[in-house]
Amino acid sequence: MSNSKTETAVGGAVLLAAVAFLVFMLNATGSSGSNTDLSLKASFRSADGISAGTDVRMAGVKIGSVKTLRLDPESFRAEVILSLRDDLKIPDDSGVAVSQEGLLGGSFVEIIPGGSDFAMESGAEFLDTQGSVSLVSLLLKFVSGNN
Repeated sequence: MSNSKTETAVGGAVLLAAVAFLVFMLNATGSSGSNTDLSLKASFRSADGISAGTDVRMAGVKIGSVKTLRLDPESFRAEVILSLRDDLKIPDDSGVAVSQEGLLGGSFVEIIPGGSDFAMESGAEFLDTQGSVSLVSLLLKFVSGNN
């Protein structure tokens, strides 16, 4: 009888730890859905290194993530939908770029704020975009001496 009480207590502790871990994970990844309501669109010539779930940062701080990524069949550009915190008022003349964390690091989408007094509304599109730069092609140009 004492074994079943011990097993029940251990099982309850494991279940409590699993729930605590789930809550921590949702808060850490921003997946709770409470403040990611601002959807903005960007179109890139090259979106190498980013996919759905990639971080969107401003001044090095995560403010959202990439919601969807698809190829526009008419312009042959990568269309990206960004899901951002809705408490931010992003100026409508802001730019967006695909940036790298370092030589071997991953990519992220960086929003470069503008100076406009008007904020972007949900569904708006960034006009100033800069796609990813291929590090391999840059190194090949450097090694071969082509400018």
